[in-house]
Order: sequence, then C-alpha cells, then structure tokens
Amino acid sequence: MITVGAPMMAATAEPKPTTKQLAAEVEKLYGDIETLTEQYNGERVRLSAAQRSADVAKKTLAKSEDELAERRQKAAYLAQNSYMNGGFGSAPFALMGGVDPETYLDQASTTYALELQQGQEVTEVANAMEAAQRAKEGAAARETEVKKLLSSLESQRKKITKMVKKSESKLYSSVASSVSGGAARRVSFPVIGDGKAAAAARWALTQQMKPYVWGAAGPSSFDCSGLMMAAYHTVGISLPHYTGSQWTSGTHVSTKDMRAGDLIFFYSDLHHVGMYLGGGFMIHAPHTGDVVRVAPIAGRPIAGVVRIAD
Repeated sequence: MITVGAPMMAATAEPKPTTKQLAAEVEKLYGDIETLTEQYNGERVRLSAAQRSADVAKKTLAKSEDELAERRQKAAYLAQNSYMNGGFGSAPFALMGGVDPETYLDQASTTYALELQQGQEVTEVANAMEAAQRAKEGAAARETEVKKLLSSLESQRKKITKMVKKSESKLYSSVASSVSGGAARRVSFPVIGDGKAAAAARWALTQQMKPYVWGAAGPSSFDCSGLMMAAYHTVGISLPHYTGSQWTSGTHVSTKDMRAGDLIFFYSDLHHVGMYLGGGFMIHAPHTGDVVRVAPIAGRPIAGVVRIAD
C-alpha cells in the first residue's frame, strides 16, 4: 500500500512593511544619522584642538632642544676655562712656584668663580635635558592623539555615508516626505529685535530651502549645527561646528524666556539644534533628505535653550 503524505505547506513570503512601519524606520534612521553627524562634528572640533596642541608641543620641543644645546655649549666653555686656569684645587701650589700672594689671590678668585659657574651650568644642562624630554613626550602624545582622531573620523564618515545611502533607497524615499512634515516652502517670518541674535535669525531665514548635508556649514548646504555656526558668523560671533560645544557657548535660559536667535537643543544627547524665531517657531536644518525650513518647536523633546547674544 502506498501512503501519500500530507502536501508540504508553500513557503509564505515575508509581509511587506506598512507605510506606517516604513515611516517609523525612516524617522529612526534620520535620527541615527543626525546623532552620528554631531558625533562626527565633535570629533572634528577635538581634532582641531589636538592639532593646535601638537603645533604648540612641536614649538616647545624645538625651543627646549635649542636651549639644551646652548647650555651644553656654555658648560663646555666654562669647563675649558677652568681647566686652562689649573682648577682651584691646584692654586695653593702656585705659591711654592714663586708666585706673589696678590697674583695668587687673583688666580684663585677667578678659578673659584669659574668653577661655581660651571657647577650652576651643569645643573642648568640637567634641567634643560629634562625639559626637552618632557617636550618630546608631549609632542609624541599630541601626535598620537591626532592620528587616533583622524582614524575615528574616517570610520565615522564611512558609517554615515552608508546610512545616508540607505535612507535614499527607493524603499524609504517613498515615505520620506511624510516624515519631514510635508513639502517644504519658503516662509516670510517677522523677527523682533535689533541685536546680533535677531540679525542672525534673519540671516538664517534667507537660507531656507537649502538642503541638509551632514557635516556642512554652507554656503549651499547645512547640517543643524552648521546652520547655527554660519548664522552667528555673519554677526561676528564664532561658534564651534558641534552641538555639544554650542551648548556651552552661551547662557542657558528657560523656554518661557526664549527670544529670537536663541539656540534650542533637542534630545538628551543634544544631537539636534534649531534657532528660535518667535511665536513657537524655529528655523533649522532637520535631517538628511530635507531642507532648511521654518517649523514649530512642539513635537520634539527640548533639552534646553542657550542664548548666544542679545
């Protein structure tokens, strides 16, 4: 008797994600890219500081080595003079050779002074050698720090580039506009105030519709902290290109006291920043795939507000 087994179940295809699920994935991806971008910007700020420290360390090393060479030359000169004068220890025997007491005293005092100087110079040489060694170690440490930061930056750059490419894929681009809050449009917004902060806000408004590009600070594209840096640069105020440093670049104020030009930071890790305009609105560079635009500040967790200027 032939037994016929139960028919095998056909392999079920994995269900396609819904538009809502895709939108959630895209939103998370944008947030991750922004977080990595600000980490990258922070690394660039630290790299710049490390390179400046390395330059100072190299100059210190060169100065220490020059001073050491000078001290050694002086010590050698004094040793030679002391030797030629016979050394203080041999001076008493000069009397036995028929040298008169006055000449003897002159020679003795000269030799004694030379030997004192020589002793001091030997100490100075030792100190100069220690200073040169410390400078050499400091320069090497700064150089190592720069190399590590450069390596870290390259790793971050590759990671962000890969994520941006993923966000631009056909699957995600179909829901990108819904995540961004709809199509962007240029907005005329009255900014109240006549100080530097208000002037920075007015300038930021002129940058509407320019694309978000991670690591950019103008003139044709921006990331969030790059837009803030560029805006304040136009009014003569220098800000670092990094939300973490911008957070400590001014005075913290409460949300109820916000004025045009204040920087509003979002999320606990401060990975996004916008510039307050007034009336509950800000201008910001939102994320990859979007443009500089005016938007309500509501809907994002505010970490704090920083006033850069009046």
